[in-house]
Amino acid sequence: MIGEPGSSPPAAPARILPGRRRWRPSGEPPPLPRRIGVSGLYWVGLGGLAVCAWLVVTLVRGDVVVDQKALEWVAGVRSAGVTDLMLALHGLGSRWVIVVLDWAAVLVLLGVRRFRHLFVFLGAMLVVQGVADGVSSGIAEVVEHNQPPAGVAVLAHFEGSLYPMLPVATLAASLVCVLYTLVPQGRLRQAGKWVAFGIVALLAVARIYLAVDTPTGVVIAAIIGVTIPLVAFRLLTPAEVFPVAYRRGRGAHLDVGGARGAAIRRALEDQLGLVVVDVRPVGLAGSAGSTPLRVTVKGEHRDTYLFAKLYAKNHLRADRWYKLGRTLLYGRLEDEEPFRTVRRLVQQEDYALALMQRAGLPSPRPFGVVELTPGREYIVVTEFFDRAREIGDPEVEVDDQVIDNGLRVIRALWDASLAHRDIKPANLMVRDAEVLVIDVFFAEVCPSPWRQAVDLANMLLVLGLRNDPKRVYERALVFFTVDEISEAFAATRGLTMPSQLRRMMRAQGRDLHADFIRLLPEPPRPISIQRWSTRRILLTISVLFGAVLVFAMVVSSLQGLGLQP
Repeated sequence: MIGEPGSSPPAAPARILPGRRRWRPSGEPPPLPRRIGVSGLYWVGLGGLAVCAWLVVTLVRGDVVVDQKALEWVAGVRSAGVTDLMLALHGLGSRWVIVVLDWAAVLVLLGVRRFRHLFVFLGAMLVVQGVADGVSSGIAEVVEHNQPPAGVAVLAHFEGSLYPMLPVATLAASLVCVLYTLVPQGRLRQAGKWVAFGIVALLAVARIYLAVDTPTGVVIAAIIGVTIPLVAFRLLTPAEVFPVAYRRGRGAHLDVGGARGAAIRRALEDQLGLVVVDVRPVGLAGSAGSTPLRVTVKGEHRDTYLFAKLYAKNHLRADRWYKLGRTLLYGRLEDEEPFRTVRRLVQQEDYALALMQRAGLPSPRPFGVVELTPGREYIVVTEFFDRAREIGDPEVEVDDQVIDNGLRVIRALWDASLAHRDIKPANLMVRDAEVLVIDVFFAEVCPSPWRQAVDLANMLLVLGLRNDPKRVYERALVFFTVDEISEAFAATRGLTMPSQLRRMMRAQGRDLHADFIRLLPEPPRPISIQRWSTRRILLTISVLFGAVLVFAMVVSSLQGLGLQP
């Protein structure tokens, strides 16, 4: 929707070259399907085969002969030097190694605020522990010979069963969790998988050599330890949506390269009939609730631009948490019901764009909605405002004409019985003195006078950042009465000012709100934004109780995993 310094967009909108739309038949996967990957399927299949094999052997024979024979053979080739080495390697499966490894991962995840990965990590480890314990107990009840063969000395601590499962399973799970939470996807993670395989293999060999475990036991334990966290991370924290990265940036800004980038191009071409040349992020600094993109498409005579916003599950969750926080702090402030699905969220954006167009407001023209993953990822495509710059850009001159056009936008919103609800510098573009309104997602139909007044005050504050507040006030009297302006500043303070606007006011060291108040004939009486209700009180109590319960569960989980300090 916005122009960029250094870019050379066409001087006038170019006609987009139409492509060929393609209907996706039933049964064909979407552009960006949700999968656990080929290796994940292999591990799931391997786990299933291993369980079936165990059931057949133990139910039919009541014993695993190969385990007994393997321990007898190993006992015959032992030597003093090798035994010392195996005792040292046996320490890889000790409780303290797991504690140090897991605590290091937990502390790093807390430090980088990767909380989703942290919760999946804790949950996967708990499931691995429970499954390993359950399988070990079940085998102990079925297998006839659950002790080392006669004449085979046990050289390390024996846990009462030849199939303990837990040491190998928890080490394998911890290593997989570290790889999927701390190591970025790519060559480094692939190399890490071989390192993890080597560590688990060394522990397995040591335990068999010392006669505290068996070949089939360590294989089953390793499968449990790898499969559960691998499937959990690929389903709940897929790298395309939740990449492991250490660069600074907002969680709302998803990676649009790789598989997702290819899916975006294919979806735009198939579903909207666009011939896509390039897709890249744009305007990230002013966006916190989506991933904004500039799409270069083929035109009849030259390439041209479109603007797109990528919405995914994490944006939906962010919207829910944002509205929950607002409700707890202030009560519900009009039209703040959280969205239930990503599809509904995208429909709201497209609907708001159509409303603005119908009202004749200078806002981007919608081109349509594109589906990447059903129910999970969608793109809203709109017009891109060529040669437009953000109103806060130092190169933009906010003169009387720009001030008047900005105020006309608010008057047009009022006349159409609409409210933008997010008037800030990042959402106001200027092109040839025309003020253009973007990011209309929060638009509200039939808003209260309070909500409309907030839009007016925020527009006056934005214009006052780049011009003299007295001059802005004088021009506002052409479009609005003194009473309307007074009500606007009575309704606007703190929460009702967008965070970007507050930051820019602090950076200038000016209290623009107070400056405008002094220009009024008399200071208005502030309008309270607190909304008390039974729902808010009950919701607050429920959240506090839930927080205490979650804290207790996390502490209990850490203790169960041996992660207590």
